[in-house]
Amino acid sequence: MTQQSGFGPDLAEVFGPSQQDGGPELVQLLTPEGERIHHPEFDLDFSADQVRGFYRDMVLTRRIDVEATALQRHGELGIWAQLLGQEAAQIGAGRALRPQDYVFPTYREHGVAWCRGVDPLDLLGLFRGVDQGRWDPAENNFGLYTIVIGAQTLHATGYAMGMQRDGVVGTGDPDRDAAVIAHFGDGASSQGDVNEAFIFAASYNAPVVFFCQNNQWAISEPIERQTRIPLYQRALGFGFPGVRVDGNDVLATYAVTQAALQRARDGQGPTFVEAYTYRMGAHTTTDDPTRYRLSDDLERWKLKDPIARVEVYLRRNGLADDDFIAAVQQEADDLGARLREGCKALPDPSPLSIFDHVYTEMTEELEQQRAGFEAYLESFEGARS
Repeated sequence: MTQQSGFGPDLAEVFGPSQQDGGPELVQLLTPEGERIHHPEFDLDFSADQVRGFYRDMVLTRRIDVEATALQRHGELGIWAQLLGQEAAQIGAGRALRPQDYVFPTYREHGVAWCRGVDPLDLLGLFRGVDQGRWDPAENNFGLYTIVIGAQTLHATGYAMGMQRDGVVGTGDPDRDAAVIAHFGDGASSQGDVNEAFIFAASYNAPVVFFCQNNQWAISEPIERQTRIPLYQRALGFGFPGVRVDGNDVLATYAVTQAALQRARDGQGPTFVEAYTYRMGAHTTTDDPTRYRLSDDLERWKLKDPIARVEVYLRRNGLADDDFIAAVQQEADDLGARLREGCKALPDPSPLSIFDHVYTEMTEELEQQRAGFEAYLESFEGARS
């Protein structure tokens, strides 16, 4: 292997033409052209209803993203984290979960939230700034969004270790055994928290799946500035397996994530899943990706659109017709209308709500602060009267 500056592999070999589409190790079940292919380790039989369900999930998830972006542009949201192009990675992973599994998301897992039954309006409330995330994590086994990059991987590992102590791992009961999945991006893989989580998960054989959506851009930093080897290969250095899957292939993502989660439920420890995809939109609505990446890359990835390839597969195999596609589109339109109306109708929070949900039991110091702030607010009411 050619050496660069006498140390490490040559970047052209790791990230050059042989790797730009994920490389030969990429797990894929559905090509960008909509052709169904097979894999020796991760092959599953998918029913027509299941594939149609994946298609519907991805279309509706994209509509959530498009509507939220538009709402932010109209000043209705303070910010929005886009997922355009990552729908297959999220729906595949989300639908592989069992009810008893637990999800620790970042701030971009809108598709996983959809799969877990979280109302998209609850997501909008967070980005509108009227609450801090009003869904109940215990109701859907879906944690609140985590803004601190990579912190949720430590939370996930600790929760998974708790599952071990609760005796819900490796019992052989499919309705009891549970696992944790931690979502993060390629940028977070450079954080210390993530690597510490890997160490703890490996040391304690924790039932956690580390699901990395490698969209190749940590805001404006390309993946080649973060790692000199494919991300999934890092797992071996910590002592657990890693696998790279086509993150634009919902079938492959589902199959790989299902296998990794089952491995965790069976008590076989952590797995690193690298969903190789591309962020076709901006990092957030405050970002301008045209400043740091080529339009040619975006156009090339548009040809691998995760929704388009499933639609081609469905149509080619007679599993969906114009009526089905139109019905899904109508459902998306209805969802979009509900989000637009619902977002604007979200109530403004009470200023005192900032003290709520900080601690299980409010401390004496916090009680004093709240009382002082309440008196301050009431002084304005007296002045108006």
